[in-house]
Amino acid sequence: MPLAECRMIYPPKRGSRIRVLLSFFSENYQRRPVARPETPPRRILLIRPSALGDVCRTVPLIASLKSAWPDSGIDWIVQEEFLPAVRTHPAVETFIAFPRQRFARWYRNAAVFAEFRHWMRRLREREYDLVIDAQGLGRSGFMAWRTRAPIRIGPREAREFGWLGYTVRHQAPPADDAMPVHTVDRMLMLLEPLGIPIVRDMRLYVEPAARDWWTEIRRQLGLLDEPYAVIAPTSRWPSKRWPIERWGELIKPLLQRGFGRIMLIGAPGEIDQVKPILPNRDHPEMPLVNLIGRADLAQTLAVIANADLVIANDSAPLHMAVGFDRPCLGLFGPTDPRTVGPYDRPLSSLRGFAPKPGEIVHYRDPKIGDRLMRVISTSAVLQRVDQVLAHHEEQAASHRTVAAGGRLSGEESTG
Repeated sequence: MPLAECRMIYPPKRGSRIRVLLSFFSENYQRRPVARPETPPRRILLIRPSALGDVCRTVPLIASLKSAWPDSGIDWIVQEEFLPAVRTHPAVETFIAFPRQRFARWYRNAAVFAEFRHWMRRLREREYDLVIDAQGLGRSGFMAWRTRAPIRIGPREAREFGWLGYTVRHQAPPADDAMPVHTVDRMLMLLEPLGIPIVRDMRLYVEPAARDWWTEIRRQLGLLDEPYAVIAPTSRWPSKRWPIERWGELIKPLLQRGFGRIMLIGAPGEIDQVKPILPNRDHPEMPLVNLIGRADLAQTLAVIANADLVIANDSAPLHMAVGFDRPCLGLFGPTDPRTVGPYDRPLSSLRGFAPKPGEIVHYRDPKIGDRLMRVISTSAVLQRVDQVLAHHEEQAASHRTVAAGGRLSGEESTG
């Protein structure tokens, strides 16, 4: 018997949790195709709460939606600790903070459960016309379903039964070693059912207060007119960490390439990972500026936005560098840079490990350690750094030539 009929014959009591579950499943028993709305949606909700790097590279969805429907209001659900990375984006009308850590206790704390219910109720009260879930998890699918929006798009392969929350389940190409699909392109494919043009605008924006803070720090360091490099040698996962001693080996060669200082960034809890390369009594002259635990997320974006080079493991600073169009290099081991590396920048990724066809490597496996990252030599990194810097300069020169040509054409037309 279809679930919809089951609801009619055996209606659960008002307020029953079973009623909610039956509503969730019966509404999703059948699916209808969708095309581009005949009228622009009044309100749009994008769901992509985490992780930090993924939040940074979700902005092309925002740019595409705003380009297609400039008068539509766009809201974005983002995990509250990641909001500083995107909250100044001009295309977003309202950011909805998702307190994930607090809501994780909803089932054992009555006050948190009441707060969670109120948060979910407000989603429905905003009366969205279109919802896009770019996260693809059970909780994000539930958020989409709770809005009751007439069009709710998400990935068919969403985990934890998240696909049950969608009216449109988009099938992305399966994972293929021969033709990998980048995470950014996979998210942009969610817009295909709408038939709108894709705008691959990766730009991020610095908060004014953070920009002023970094300008003052640079003035104190005497770096207002001097180039600097940023290194992000930390990672939550040991399998993604290039050996810390090799980061230390980069410092002198980077100085020889004209960088005045090296900025060290990372999360506050990662300071122990970098202690071997911090200035100490044996090396007091080391030109490292340690910003770990001293710069918050918004300020870290300001540091990256003005950098002349960013080098990092597979982590969020790479995607921030892309968002500010800065030269960058990512070091990869267990993860594939073709799918998670700096977007549309094949030169900006270096991977020493080449898996065999069909071989699956889980970066969370503690047995891996850093052995896949140790394959990358310091000389290989420096060689790629030179290539990245040369390529960036070529692009900058090309842009200057085009801009100069445009000015000359304008002067001739008015002459």
